[in-house]
Amino acid sequence: MTAAELSERLASYLTRATGGAVAIAGLRQLPGGASRETWAFEATLAGEPQPRRLVLRRDPGPTSVDSDRAHEFQILRAARASGVPVPEVYWLGDDPEALGARFFIMEYVAGETLARRLLRDAEYQHARGVMTAQLGAILARIHALDTTVQGLDFLAAPRAGRGAAQTEVERYEQLYRGLAPEPHPVIELALRWLETHLPAPGRETLVHGDFRIGNVLFDADGVRAILDWELAHRGDPLEDLGWMCVKAWRFGGPLPVGGVGERDELFAAYEQAGGGAVDPAAVHFWELFGNMKWAVICIAQARTFLDGGVASLELASLGRRTAEVEHELMRLID
Repeated sequence: MTAAELSERLASYLTRATGGAVAIAGLRQLPGGASRETWAFEATLAGEPQPRRLVLRRDPGPTSVDSDRAHEFQILRAARASGVPVPEVYWLGDDPEALGARFFIMEYVAGETLARRLLRDAEYQHARGVMTAQLGAILARIHALDTTVQGLDFLAAPRAGRGAAQTEVERYEQLYRGLAPEPHPVIELALRWLETHLPAPGRETLVHGDFRIGNVLFDADGVRAILDWELAHRGDPLEDLGWMCVKAWRFGGPLPVGGVGERDELFAAYEQAGGGAVDPAAVHFWELFGNMKWAVICIAQARTFLDGGVASLELASLGRRTAEVEHELMRLID
C-alpha cells in the first residue's frame, strides 16, 4: 500500500470513527520498527480549529513474533493512568480491512529515539547523565501497575508449579524449535544453562518485555516516553532490568545500561523508587536470557522475510546478527 493510499484510507477510517469529516496531511513513515510500522501525520477533525499531531502503529503483515495490537492498546491506556510516561492512545483498529492490517492511533510526543544521537550528539550530553536513573525509576512505576484492573485480565500468570523464569525460557525454546532453523549450538548451550540456573520464583508484575534504548523517546532533558509495549506480559520484574543491559541495546556505547550507564546506578534508582530489592545474580540470569531471546527473535524476523511474509530488508538483515548475540552468550556463560 502506498503512502497516498494509506492516507486516504486513514482519513476514511477516522471520519467513521469520529462521525465528522477528517483531513490527513504530512503522512510519513518513521525510522525503526522492524516488527511494526510507525507513521506520523496530522489530522484535522471536524469542529477542531487546529490539527492534531498523531502516530499510527500498524502491523506490516504476518510476523513470527507473538503480540496483539488490542492488548498493547489496553496496556498503554492502563500505564498512562498509572503515571507511566507513555503516549495517550485514542483509536484501536482491530479490523484489518480498514488499513490493510491491525493498528492503533495515539498522540505524537516530540523527541528522539535514535541511539546513535543519544550516544554521540552534544545536544544530549545532559540526557546521557540522567537517563539511567530515570529509567530505573520508570521501571519501578511500571512494575507497581495493578494488573488486576479492568481490561488487563489477558495478562495470565505463569503456569502453576512453574516460576516466571521457567515459563519464559520454555516459551522462547518452543518458539526456537518451531522455527526449525539451521543448528545453533550456542543457543542450545544457552538454553541448557538457563534451565540449570533458574532463579527462585519471586513476585510477579507487569513486565514491559522490550524496555531498552530504541524504545525510549528522549530529549535534551532525558526520557519523554516509553514506547513499543507489544511484548508486555506478566512475569518477573527483573526480566526488564536484564533486558535493559543486553549488549545489543548499547549500540556501540561503552556502558552496560543502554551505552550510557552502569548497572549499579540502574539498580539503585529502581530500589529508591520503590521497585524492591535487586539481586544482581538474578539480573545476570535475565541478561543472559535476554541475549538468548534476542537471538531467537533475530532468527524469527529473518524467517518472516525468507518465508515471504514481509518484504523488508531490515527483517532480512536481522538474521546475520544472530552470530553477534551468540558471541555475547558465550562470554556471559563463561
